[in-house]
Amino acid sequence: MNRIPRHVGIIPDGNRRWALARGLSKEAGYEAGLPPGLEVLRLCSSVGVKEVTSYGFTQDNTKRTQVQRKAFQKACIDGVEILKHEDASLLVVGDTDSPMFPEKLLPYTKRTTFGSGKIKVNFLVNYGWQWDLNPLFAQPHATLEGENVTTMIRSHDVSRIDLIVRWGGRRRLSGFLPVQSVYSDIYVVDAYWPDFKPEHFYAALDWYSKQDITLGG
Repeated sequence: MNRIPRHVGIIPDGNRRWALARGLSKEAGYEAGLPPGLEVLRLCSSVGVKEVTSYGFTQDNTKRTQVQRKAFQKACIDGVEILKHEDASLLVVGDTDSPMFPEKLLPYTKRTTFGSGKIKVNFLVNYGWQWDLNPLFAQPHATLEGENVTTMIRSHDVSRIDLIVRWGGRRRLSGFLPVQSVYSDIYVVDAYWPDFKPEHFYAALDWYSKQDITLGG
């Protein structure tokens, strides 16, 4: 690999399908996604990735059953508890005004450093692209020409994403940070997220290193 992405986005999809394929309830798939999250974070750190952003759950996900909502909210809380033992700098991004946002994660809506803070981690919890861009919509007569749009959105502390890796086989962004993803290369893994293997990550990096990246120039 002759080029490592500075910022990697992770869309960890397929948890429910993974659970159903094993005769489990849908909500059982969320907790199964925690070990892969830790593993991919450590792999990113080891190869020199500087920043990682991962979906926890979206505002659209909150339309699911109460049992599922409680399960993925708990998984997000448990994920942060695991992260506390890593060398990472955490920022949780999402709509904190909604009752769907886990109260225990409120302290991490300001960036918090664990250990040496070697790698920046952004965790999208109760995130929605409309919520993120609402400050722009609130200025209908303002021109964005010549403006730095990234300073005006709610996820302004998250940098541009170089590579997005999505597990679960779906070929879509599902509202994942639309401003920061505008020039991202997207790699899709057909395996479900709980079936994560390091080979998936290395294959994504190898593919990325071969792309012709011009950012439109």
